[in-house]
Amino acid sequence: MFGYVRYDLPNLYVKDFMLYKAMYCGLCKGIGKACGSIARMGLTYDVAFLSALLHNIAGIDVKIEQSHCVQHSIRKRPIACVDQLTEELGALNTVLLYYKLTDDVEDGGKGRGKRLFFKRGFKRAKKKYPELVQIVDGFMKEQSRTEKDQTASCDRAADPTANMMKALSNHFLKEKKSEATGELFYGLGKWVYLIDALDDFEKDGKKGNYNPFVLSYGRMTKKELMEKEGEEIRFLFDTLFYSIRDNLAKVPFSFNRDLTDNIILLGLPAETARVMKGEKYTKQKHDQKL
Repeated sequence: MFGYVRYDLPNLYVKDFMLYKAMYCGLCKGIGKACGSIARMGLTYDVAFLSALLHNIAGIDVKIEQSHCVQHSIRKRPIACVDQLTEELGALNTVLLYYKLTDDVEDGGKGRGKRLFFKRGFKRAKKKYPELVQIVDGFMKEQSRTEKDQTASCDRAADPTANMMKALSNHFLKEKKSEATGELFYGLGKWVYLIDALDDFEKDGKKGNYNPFVLSYGRMTKKELMEKEGEEIRFLFDTLFYSIRDNLAKVPFSFNRDLTDNIILLGLPAETARVMKGEKYTKQKHDQKL
């Protein structure tokens, strides 16, 4: 579920790369404030993107200051100040990761030991943000039921995660929410679920884990899948991208939107193409500098 939301570096302005790094570090501090320092090990690019998107739509100005952090203790670097939204998103980062690790454990995979690192942070998030955890918990249970029912439809399989993102956007945006923002986050949630399922197609097929693409098309290699069913799968994602672009155009932004446009309009399609080709993501030097 994590690790697919990335920017498109060749088309990213330097100013936006610097903003993203500052917000990434700010989210790290937000996690520490909400859930404790150990929970910062679960920092994700995906929630850093949500922070940039939600701050802009909500009209909450991001203040950046030169500061130290745990990883960069010697030299100061630009870091976004932690506000209420950042802190709650830090809690969301921990909650989503905890549920993901729980899902891994229930699937019979590894993750039990790793989950212990985030148990205390999850409890802190649950105590401080009960409504947030209630939203995630409800849709995660619905997602589990959908998968246990062996739902073959990719659209229906992704619906609980998509609706969770929609509900979370309404929770964070409050009076700034609209039909367009709800549908935008619904589309983003649907994409995250489907790209994860497509990426795990071969692995889930071999292990017998639930995967809507395996149930729809059968067990085979990713190369065979795209050769036989590629046109239909590309149509599924193209239709989704059309909806995302359409709703994105209807959302009023308070500040410069170059960063989030780069991620949504360029980064997500590029990541989709990578997964369809069966290529592994290679961490670049610029990722290591975040």
